[in-house]
Amino acid sequence: MVGIRQKLQSMIKNLFAATACAAAVTSSVFAGPTEALIEPWPSEELVKSVPAGFEAMRRPITNPTKFDLAVPSTSIHAIYMHHSLPSKINSAAGKLDLGGDVNLFALGFEYAFNERLSLVGTKDGYVDFNPDNSLETDSGFADLAAGVKYAFILDPVEQFAFSGTAAIELPSGDNEVLQGNGDGGIDLSVSALRLHDGWQFAGALGAYLPFDSDEDSTTGFASAHVGYNVTEKLYLLGEVNWFTVLSSGDGSASFGNPSAPAPDDLVSSVVEFEGGDLFNLGAANSDENRDIVTAALGMRYKLTDLMDIGVAYELPLTDEESNLMDNRITLDIVFNF
Repeated sequence: MVGIRQKLQSMIKNLFAATACAAAVTSSVFAGPTEALIEPWPSEELVKSVPAGFEAMRRPITNPTKFDLAVPSTSIHAIYMHHSLPSKINSAAGKLDLGGDVNLFALGFEYAFNERLSLVGTKDGYVDFNPDNSLETDSGFADLAAGVKYAFILDPVEQFAFSGTAAIELPSGDNEVLQGNGDGGIDLSVSALRLHDGWQFAGALGAYLPFDSDEDSTTGFASAHVGYNVTEKLYLLGEVNWFTVLSSGDGSASFGNPSAPAPDDLVSSVVEFEGGDLFNLGAANSDENRDIVTAALGMRYKLTDLMDIGVAYELPLTDEESNLMDNRITLDIVFNF
């Protein structure tokens, strides 16, 4: 219990550090001609949860650490993910047996300072890693990331929004669950949203730029979402995600328990792919299989005006043995304030 308490305290401190760093970086990223568009920060009351004209928007479910709505809002996002690992994976040593699953418990947040600017917590959580073969079973904390979102376009009449997000990721997670390698990095992305007659179309495009490009790979992503309000409460959706390696690491990242070296230490030098949205392996051979594409079908149901529950089932469209996903079920709850 003492160890877990110390890890929780460390995680909270790192989250505040990530937020402060991200605010400093993004103040320069979004400075210049956009400064005049930023409204005064509210002094007496909390900004309305969702800007007028966007009340019908629904959050995407998959790729939750990178794919977000373009409209700033105030919310808490609770996530549970059951991620099945493929039975075999491609490596420089041939096909390796893997199997098993990963369970992730996470809690994201967003706080809107005004209709255009918000503070976002994009990545955190606790990882329960249970491979059947080749790697060690373990559990631990994920890396932490936080930053700032700014809406460059916010048109309530056309129900269209376009925003940019910059977030700092800290290598605060545990090596035993394929986290914590390198020196962290910065996530940069842009996203768009369009609502029309019960339909919603959303997309995002971005890149992860590591501070240490040897231990972490430089990666990019693109995500797309389409959904329809079948009733006032029920919303059906489909999503596609593409993850690509822009520049491979050098295979020097070390995973596993440092006091008891295990085969996990060979991950970054052996595997021939990257880790998609959850893991950055710094894999030296990831240029062999640069791209991972997944597709998902799901639904959202509005429990109350301020609370929304969602579920999605996701499968890889590219070779399942050239990534760490056999299939995934994501369950989330969004609390708006």
